[in-house]
Amino acid sequence: MNTTFSNHPSQDLATFAAELSFAQIPAPVLRRAEDLMLDWLGSVLAAKSARPVRSIQRFAEMMGPAQGPSEVLISRRTTSPVFAALVNAAASHYVEQDDVHNGSVFHPAAVVFAPALATAQALGASGAQLLTAVVAGYEVGIRVGEFLGRSHYRTFHTTATAGTLAAAAAVGRLLDLSPAQMLHAFGSAGTQSAGVWEFLRDAADSKQLHCAHAAASGLMSAYLAKDGFTGAARVLEGAQGLGVGMSTDADASRLADGLGSRWTLAETSFKYHASCRHTHPAADALLQVMTKNKLAAGDIARVVTHVHQGAIDVLGRVVVPATVHQGKFSMGTVLGLIAVHGRAGLTEFDRDFVAAPVAEFRDKVVMELDSEVDTAYPARWIGKVTVNTADGRQFAGRVDEPKGDPGNTLSRAEIEDKMQRLTQYGEGASAEEAKALCERIWRLADAPQVGRWLG
Repeated sequence: MNTTFSNHPSQDLATFAAELSFAQIPAPVLRRAEDLMLDWLGSVLAAKSARPVRSIQRFAEMMGPAQGPSEVLISRRTTSPVFAALVNAAASHYVEQDDVHNGSVFHPAAVVFAPALATAQALGASGAQLLTAVVAGYEVGIRVGEFLGRSHYRTFHTTATAGTLAAAAAVGRLLDLSPAQMLHAFGSAGTQSAGVWEFLRDAADSKQLHCAHAAASGLMSAYLAKDGFTGAARVLEGAQGLGVGMSTDADASRLADGLGSRWTLAETSFKYHASCRHTHPAADALLQVMTKNKLAAGDIARVVTHVHQGAIDVLGRVVVPATVHQGKFSMGTVLGLIAVHGRAGLTEFDRDFVAAPVAEFRDKVVMELDSEVDTAYPARWIGKVTVNTADGRQFAGRVDEPKGDPGNTLSRAEIEDKMQRLTQYGEGASAEEAKALCERIWRLADAPQVGRWLG
């Protein structure tokens, strides 16, 4: 792999994605990619009956072919690659259990696996080819997210914006694009990047559309590039590119950072709680305090969560959640579920996100900007809480690596258990089917052809 970089970082990134081979990827990175794939699959199947996802599914059924080479996982129907990617990506992000890369504040699985799987099925690709494409998508999308910087995330949903390029890279690798064609795919994907946070204020369904659009647009961009369609050569760092239009701290040096030696896929975290990742550090810190000091929810009078600015920017918009999904972006609701039930899982959210004990605890929780936490973010997501009890005691909790981070990761047994719980929750697959999917993914690297997964 050529690791000599030019003064054209977009081209360097495109060349890396186009030339990446299975043999160049370290074995631990490939095993991590398999872990992430199984984790993603659970999230998709958990969203089988979700109303916004079903809306996008019905749209795809109206507009797309009734049969095709690519599988819609939640319906077990087949269609064209673009419509399968559209629906599977929409389902990926609904239950808030998909992965996240801390430094880029980006959820790669939602926008990489869906278009990559759909394309691999259409092409008859091998498991090794699919894994290579997935790694290319992660490495590109994460670096684009890091390039766009912290300012971007205040308004834009990075999974939606960087996600178009991640999807283009994954599909482009499967299509065997040349470096020049991959750069064109990036140009077409970048000019379609979109997705803003305003939907949180209204509890709107836009997050599912963000993922669907990113996956489908990235896939289309790669296929167009294969056909000779051209895109902007510097859509990221150019004078009128994404960096200028969507950020005030864009750093083009991040685009080619460590290509071929730093594998950002291995830095990706799993989600333990079924909520926005910004709530997880404080949730773990609160659980630590309550467990250590044997506190019950009723013992606590006030909780101060010491957070980074990004958490305030996103979570501060939700005061009293109107829907389960909005509740996942409410720090007080998440901590209320932790305090009352000891966990903030899908069942707890569905049943109790506005229940009296949780709502009462929600009103005891405040967020305060903490300079240490804010300085460490986004490379590290530190959890700090101060807990005041009704009888006048005060306790401090601190978690330097929330559950699911690379240094505090989930084992394969824990990932399998999570996947089984997600599929059971959404009734997306039977226990026997879920077990078979686990075994299939652990053997994916040796599969001569990806084929269908369900049905």
